[in-house]
Amino acid sequence: MTLHPSDAFPAAASNRQPPPPAMRVLVTGHLGYLGPAVVGTLTAAGHQATGLDSGLFASCSLEPEPAIGWIRKDIRDVTVEDLRGYDAVIHLAALSNDPLGFLNPDLTHAVNAAATVRLGRLARDAGVPRFLNSSSCSAYGAPDEPWVDESSSPAPVTPYGVSKVAAEGGLSALATDTFCVASLRNATAFGYTSRLRTDLVVNDFVSSAYLTGVIKLNSDGSAWRPLAHAYDIANAFALALVAPSEAINGTIFNVGAEQQNYRVREIAEAVARAVPGATVSMPDRAPADRRSYRVRFGRVHALLPAFHCRLPLDEGIRDLLGNLQRVGFSSTAGLSRIEHLQGLLRDGQVDDTLRFVAPPARASGAEGKTSMAPQAMPPRR
Repeated sequence: MTLHPSDAFPAAASNRQPPPPAMRVLVTGHLGYLGPAVVGTLTAAGHQATGLDSGLFASCSLEPEPAIGWIRKDIRDVTVEDLRGYDAVIHLAALSNDPLGFLNPDLTHAVNAAATVRLGRLARDAGVPRFLNSSSCSAYGAPDEPWVDESSSPAPVTPYGVSKVAAEGGLSALATDTFCVASLRNATAFGYTSRLRTDLVVNDFVSSAYLTGVIKLNSDGSAWRPLAHAYDIANAFALALVAPSEAINGTIFNVGAEQQNYRVREIAEAVARAVPGATVSMPDRAPADRRSYRVRFGRVHALLPAFHCRLPLDEGIRDLLGNLQRVGFSSTAGLSRIEHLQGLLRDGQVDDTLRFVAPPARASGAEGKTSMAPQAMPPRR
């Protein structure tokens, strides 16, 4: 039986009694891969989520989604008025993944670092009490030590990783007694959401095996990657949302599980076991991937005692395959973020700063804010 995006897990719970009151949460980048998991988990916990997203990936959905309020705006254009009245911001919006960062390193810094810190500052000015930033274990990049944790010096080797480290530092400097800031360094996400990305290692291997029967490695597969299911990451955000401010304020913590550190070739082998007839293909004299890190996750358990990863790799692979079958998955079109953006650029829909040339029509939504219901693509058959 496969999991569905809105009810994959029960509502996240905190250790405090009674349960904390429902919160009004602004989720930036809610139309990205993690968005449905985060919004679904918040909603299940009784919170009210509103999305803020430029709409670059609005069409990249495998199935219809519950509609929420949508402020259609680039994070670079957010004003303090957009942020008033919220109890928290969960900041997911970014130019995500390493190939996308190489598309334009300066733009990656402008969005992922400069605009993120500016957003945090505006949230503080608007009186938002809490700001949770989605960061990445790619901050560790190419470390010297065999295991890394939050005390290790970042060693990013890509524009994406560099931008995430810069954002963490800028946001931490904004923390005050009344403005709680935390950055969650997520392990490499995997698993099904309705806004699936097939440019993440597990999802890439599963979608390739499902469609072609071949799992293609671009390296020798020796690099280490920590993994965490999208809904486990979403649960970490839900727990951090209600954690005592004094516990997490100004912190950076890894999100994942130590037993879910795998070599890339081990991931490929796990996918091959799950897809009958699938084979693993590696180029001759394949190079090693410089990005390789094994990550420890002790701090997240200390700060968020209720957190644990509930979907291990093998189970997550089976669930992803089941959902691909359920939605009639037949193509990765729109599911590789860099390819989708390159298409928008090629068609003249966005300029070289990734702003829409002709802004989409806006509709008035709930609470007097500009919002639209997300427009989902029908399931692929």
